[in-house]
Amino acid sequence: MQESVLVNKAESYLKEISNDPISLEGIEEFENFKSLYFKLVVRLNHLQDLKDDMDAQGYTTPFTSLNKYGTKTLAEVTMDEIGENSRHNQIFRMKANAKKNILDRVKSAIDSHKIAIGNLEQFGYVKCGSCYKKYSMDEYMQMNGKCSCGNEGFAFKIKRESTHRIGIIPHLPLSGNYMVLRSELSGYGREALKQVLNILKQERKGVVKTIALVIRFRDKNNRLIRKNITLDSEYVSNYEEEVRRRYGKNVRIEALRFHRTKPAIIDDKHARTALAIAYVKYAHEIIEDIKDDILKRRLTDFKRLNKYYEVLEEYKNQTPDFIDRYDLDAIEAWRKAQIEETFKKLGYFDKFGNMTRSLRRDLKVRDNIYNNTLKNIAPTLILWDMFKYYLTTSNNSRKIDNGPFPYIRVELDREQRKVFQTTYTSVIETLNDYTDIKIMPVPEMDLLLYEKFKFEKQIKSSNIKFNHVALGAALIHSNSNVELSEISNVFSINESRVKKELKNIDQIKNPKSDKSKKFLDLIKK
Repeated sequence: MQESVLVNKAESYLKEISNDPISLEGIEEFENFKSLYFKLVVRLNHLQDLKDDMDAQGYTTPFTSLNKYGTKTLAEVTMDEIGENSRHNQIFRMKANAKKNILDRVKSAIDSHKIAIGNLEQFGYVKCGSCYKKYSMDEYMQMNGKCSCGNEGFAFKIKRESTHRIGIIPHLPLSGNYMVLRSELSGYGREALKQVLNILKQERKGVVKTIALVIRFRDKNNRLIRKNITLDSEYVSNYEEEVRRRYGKNVRIEALRFHRTKPAIIDDKHARTALAIAYVKYAHEIIEDIKDDILKRRLTDFKRLNKYYEVLEEYKNQTPDFIDRYDLDAIEAWRKAQIEETFKKLGYFDKFGNMTRSLRRDLKVRDNIYNNTLKNIAPTLILWDMFKYYLTTSNNSRKIDNGPFPYIRVELDREQRKVFQTTYTSVIETLNDYTDIKIMPVPEMDLLLYEKFKFEKQIKSSNIKFNHVALGAALIHSNSNVELSEISNVFSINESRVKKELKNIDQIKNPKSDKSKKFLDLIKK
């Protein structure tokens, strides 16, 4: 396929996706859910085929073709050739930029579809009406809607206890349009985006990836040779022995450098950007629904504050005919005078131009609500969702399943767990008061995650069957003062199941019988 044809084909398909917006209306009905799931899977497969074609044609390194131009010396180049080379370089650079940009958009679209499908997988499953066997949507699709028992009748079940946030799906850059979506964000939306990206980019302590050395040794002909070599991370503790084994005992190391990798919590930039934009836009949707109710409860005069901002907006772009449009200072002075005069008439300013005390207070309260509560809704939600995901899934499932967070680290180290030290208590209270989102403040979430990861190692060789959602709820209860009823409600799980996991935790951590103690010792070993 010709390069320009492939670029046009990808652009056309991305445009087709952008013209087909996602609707979550009636998503709890199986036909609507299935239709959306199948559509996203078909799109993802097509996008991955496009990416494979691009990789095969060198779209990952589009500028390498420019290297073969300009290889002659200045003395060999005529004026005509200089002009011709310049035109050629410009053409090839434009083509290379087009390749780079379209591949970037396709990668963003792929990650966005993975996030959407992962959330839908967590949202619901099907159950055979005959043998009652449960299937994920991926399994249902693979077997063409027919159970292993031959039955084709299924019941659709919603997994309310699982970690999913399907409300973010319509806000994902499914057509790779993340730059457009970023530009649409409000001022506090852009600040929230930075916060969420910083959370997802939190890096773990550096791990040695390769070791670069400059060595000096004599060959068989007694010639002194200096050489650059690279060793894999497996030789981090014995690189000297390995160098001597390869190049002789008289080799000398002249320079040494450890190349470290610092993987982030979400170790893919397109997935991070897609998640951040989707959560911020979803949070903005929540804010638009609840902000008036919050302000009405907290402000002295809600209607007055709305009128105040209406006046500011009215004169924001007005320019009188009698002032030169290039005289920006004069225009600004006129606008300020008009706003002040209007506020005096409305009673918002006194005759000296001073703002009334109650209005000043309302403005301060509004700014405080936006800066300390509304702006932090997106960071609060994604922190909670990641915390709950780690707490309610097994180590193996995080390795195998796509889940709502593609490329998420299976386990977090101490550096990465630091992002969970922030608890947005006031934001959580606001969400509980004004929305139906289930969330609760959990003290020391970072330490709870440490306990979870440590416990996963303890039960690695155990044959005890755990309900991992109930286990996560049990770990919160056993390591905090949060009431069991509150935890069960937020996790949408029965208290009896949580109590069962509390017993399992106690059995693992505090074995009563000698047999149990010996078994625990074997697990530790």
